[in-house]
Amino acid sequence: MWISKKELLALSQGIRGSLDGQPFDPRDNKEGAFSILKNDLYSLAHSRQEQRNVLEEDKERMAKYLSDISHQLKTPVSSILLMTELMTDAPGETQREFLLNIKKEVRHMEWLVATLLKMARLDSSAASFKTEEITVGSLLREALESLEIILDIRNQTLRLVGDMTLSCDKKWTTEAMINLLKNASECSKENSEILVNCGENPLYFWISVTDTGEGLKKEQIPRLFCRFEGSQKENGFGIGLPLALSIMRAQNGDIEVSPGGNGSGATFIMKFYK
Repeated sequence: MWISKKELLALSQGIRGSLDGQPFDPRDNKEGAFSILKNDLYSLAHSRQEQRNVLEEDKERMAKYLSDISHQLKTPVSSILLMTELMTDAPGETQREFLLNIKKEVRHMEWLVATLLKMARLDSSAASFKTEEITVGSLLREALESLEIILDIRNQTLRLVGDMTLSCDKKWTTEAMINLLKNASECSKENSEILVNCGENPLYFWISVTDTGEGLKKEQIPRLFCRFEGSQKENGFGIGLPLALSIMRAQNGDIEVSPGGNGSGATFIMKFYK
């Protein structure tokens, strides 16, 4: 088999260009060892370009997360700095009030950063899921450990209707349930009862959380799961519900919303497909 110097030079230039990210397609659809080599070189260059694209996407995703964290931390940090400056000349009672507000802002910041890091792990497929058999009652008890203070302040209670066993990741599913219950608490009236139900059908197991609010408009539902957009509540960051949805989808599940209204609250349904 004879290969011209011109062909070898063209192939060499193409390979060098591909290393710099330039398009490279030496395939000629001919027979012979040289054509096979060209096809293999194309496959190698294409694979390298895909890897470069993935790395670029990861870099852009990380930049976005850093931007999100920076943007969301600006308000509480500014608030803390202002209260710190005002405390110097403030009377004792006002100083105590400032200290309580600073503590509250720090807790919000801690929760925000932790939640964003969890979302980053899910988006980058770095989170590991371990499926095990667990009851809905056990998941609810785990979630309540993080919500007792919130519920106590608003004098709210939870009621579980029935119970069942399902297969899921205990840690991550508890995290999703915490965010749905926290949302239900914020939407519900004080001195009210949040209802948790569960069941199954031929397609999936489900857990529902129903609040005692005024319900949702249908046009509101899609934005509930848009990061930093869905929250209309005081001190809300708009990432709790998106995190819950990411957790469910990472387990081949989903979250459905029934808007309620006319005297009934909204219902969020966690679906665990069989």
